[in-house]
Amino acid sequence: MPKLPPETSDFIAELDTAVEAHMNWTRRILRFVVLRTSPGEDVLSPMAHALCRFGIWFTSHRAQFEALDAQATHHVEAAHRAMHDAIRSICSAVLAGQPGQSADLEVFEQSQTELLGLLASFKTLLLSNAARYDPLTGLALRYGIESDFDHCQKDALRNHSLLYVVMIDVDHFKRINDRYGHPAGDLALRHLASTLKQNLRGSEPLYRYGGEEFLWLMQCKSVEDAMQSAQRLLNTIRTTPIPIADAPPVTLTVTLGLAQVGAQEELSSAISRADAALYEGKHSGRDRYVIAKP
Repeated sequence: MPKLPPETSDFIAELDTAVEAHMNWTRRILRFVVLRTSPGEDVLSPMAHALCRFGIWFTSHRAQFEALDAQATHHVEAAHRAMHDAIRSICSAVLAGQPGQSADLEVFEQSQTELLGLLASFKTLLLSNAARYDPLTGLALRYGIESDFDHCQKDALRNHSLLYVVMIDVDHFKRINDRYGHPAGDLALRHLASTLKQNLRGSEPLYRYGGEEFLWLMQCKSVEDAMQSAQRLLNTIRTTPIPIADAPPVTLTVTLGLAQVGAQEELSSAISRADAALYEGKHSGRDRYVIAKP
């Protein structure tokens, strides 16, 4: 399994802890029924679902759940509330010296099973998404690039615009690692990824393609627009130094290889041409862009 981003790892650990807390809550209910110990206000309150440890945690992280699957998030909330409502009904009956209703017990069992299944699905989704993103830079990895390319190709055709595959490679990256160490190299890649994200349109997919190489799907209206965008990006990266601890800031440069995508061209072909343009730029001095031949 690939190394998870810290925020994903922390979220999954918190999710596991919250689920375990709810299982402990279930055991407390069993002790109440058998031993008649007090179930507590977080069981008898009409707002019990918001008072238990899981409920508090879920509410504080609801936005993250909704970002993954809004409909499933609603089902989690409904199943969790149904659990508490059923248990409150059972406990109230027992406290009044009456037997609980089998219908309430069935609702509890069904809603608990549903809740645990939903949370397991969320955990699987989190792990799946983590495998699609680079934990160092936060950028998408190659997974899904084919479908994004197809979408951009159709979008460019519909909008009468041009689509470019742009390969971006850090110049003399090995020198940074050798001089300042691998932590500085990681910092340089994070810095570059952040600079790229801030200076590219949000609708243009950007990937960490491998090592110090990135891939950008750029849409523009003309060849001139593509050239201007490429030059502007080069200038921005060159003038945005990387702060290195206990050392002067490091100036980073990149080389770009641009390939205008044909109407029926496949991704592999466009990448191959962009790569050839990139290597031409490297051999002719770096810190520049080269447009591939059709």
